[in-house]
Amino acid sequence: MQPSFQEFSASLSYKDVPPDVLRVLRRSFLDTMGVAAVGSTQDMSQIAKKGAVALFGAGGAGSARILMDGAKVSPAGAAMAGAFTVDSIDAHDGTSPCKGHAGSAVFPALLAVADAEASCGRPLDGKQFATLLAIAYEVSYRAGLAQHATCADYHTSGAWTAVGVATATAKLLGCNATEIAHAAGIGEYHGPRSQMMRCIDHPTMVRDGVGWGAPSGVTAAYLAQQGFTGAPALTCEGEDAADFWSDLGNRWRLVEDTHYKPYPCCRWAHPAMDAAAELMTLQAIHHTQVESVEIRTFHNATRLAGQTPDTPDEFAYAIAFPVATLIVRGQVGVSELAPETLKDPDILRISKATQLIDDEHFTKISVGKRWAQVTLVLKDGTRLTSEPRTPRGDTDLPLTDQDILEKFHLFSDPVLGSARSKRIADMCCEFDTLSTDQFGALLDLVLTAPN
Repeated sequence: MQPSFQEFSASLSYKDVPPDVLRVLRRSFLDTMGVAAVGSTQDMSQIAKKGAVALFGAGGAGSARILMDGAKVSPAGAAMAGAFTVDSIDAHDGTSPCKGHAGSAVFPALLAVADAEASCGRPLDGKQFATLLAIAYEVSYRAGLAQHATCADYHTSGAWTAVGVATATAKLLGCNATEIAHAAGIGEYHGPRSQMMRCIDHPTMVRDGVGWGAPSGVTAAYLAQQGFTGAPALTCEGEDAADFWSDLGNRWRLVEDTHYKPYPCCRWAHPAMDAAAELMTLQAIHHTQVESVEIRTFHNATRLAGQTPDTPDEFAYAIAFPVATLIVRGQVGVSELAPETLKDPDILRISKATQLIDDEHFTKISVGKRWAQVTLVLKDGTRLTSEPRTPRGDTDLPLTDQDILEKFHLFSDPVLGSARSKRIADMCCEFDTLSTDQFGALLDLVLTAPN
C-alpha cells in the first residue's frame, strides 16, 4: 500500500535513502554553502541578519546561529536570515519542473533547527541530517509540482518549501505522523503565496520568497509539536494533488529534477550565457571585437531586467547584463558581484547593445526547460550564431562534481579563505558519514562569520 507523505516522513531512516539521493544531497550541501559564503557579503544578507537579531531572540527552543554569521537567535530567526543570505546570490540549486529552488530554504532551516537542538543537548549526526534533507527536498518538490498544477499563479519557492521544511522539521522534533501532517498544513497555510513574476518585473530583495518560506516551515513544526492543528496540506493530501504523490518512496523527484547553476543569476539567463561563452571560446573572440548581441529566448525571459541594472537584485533578474559580464570577464564570480561591476564601461557597452527577441517557438518548447539562441555581431560585420540550447546544469547536461567544487571555491575562497573553504568542502562531500562530534564541527564551520 502506498504510504501517505506523513507516514513516509515519519518512518524514513538513513538506510532507506538510496545512494543516488545521497549523492545529490552531498552536491547540494557543498553548492549551497559556497553560495552562502558569498551571499554573506551582500547588503540583503546583512539587513536580514540585523532584522533577525532585532526580532527573533533565542528562547525555549534553544539558540541557533545565523548561517555564515554566528549571531544567536531563535531557530525561526536563523532560518529567515540564512535563507535570505543564500537567496541574495541567485546561484543555488533548483528544480526546473517547479520553476524554483528548495536548497535555499531547506539548508538554512534545517541547519538552524539542528543547531538549536544541539544547544539543548540533542545533537545530530550526519545520517540523521541526511534523512531530514531527503524528506525536505522530496516533499518540497512534490508540493511545488502540485501547487503549480492546481493554482494559476506562478508562486515563489517559499510557498512550497514551507511545506517541505515543516515536514522535515517536525520529524526532527520527534513528531508522529499525525503531527507531521498538521505541521505541513500549517506551513502551507501560512507560507508566502507570493507571485514570482512581480519580482521578475520589479527586482528587489524579496527575491524567491524563501526568506519567509523557511521560518514559516520551522514555526509550523514547533506549533504542531505543541498541539496546533492545520491538516490537511492540500498540496500533499488534496484530491487534485494525488497524482504527484502516487509513487512516493519508489521514485525520487530530487534525483530526477535537481539542477545546479554555474552562474549567479536567474536560470532563464543561463542558456544565453552558455551560448555566448561557447561562441567566445570556440571563435577566440575578445570582447572588444563584439559590436552587439542578439538573444532569442522564451517570452517570460524577455521580461527580465534590462541593460543597466542599478542594484544586485536587478543584476540577478537580468539577461543582457550577465551575458555581457561573461563576454567581458569570462566568469561571474565574487568580483563580478561587487557593486562597482554594475558601472564597468566595457560591460555596459555590450549590455546596452544587446537585444532580447521574444521567440514564439522557444516559448512553446520552454516547458520544464529553458531555451535560447545567441548571435554575436562583430565590428567587422561578421555574425556568429549559436545552436539553440538549454542551460548546463540540468540533468541532461549535468555539472560534474569537479564543476561544483570549482564553483564552490570560486565563491567561498575569497570570503572564507582557502583553508576554511577546503575543510567545509571535504566535510560536505561526506557529511552523511560524520559522527555527532564531527557534524558539530561542520556546523561550527558554516555557522560562524568569515574571519
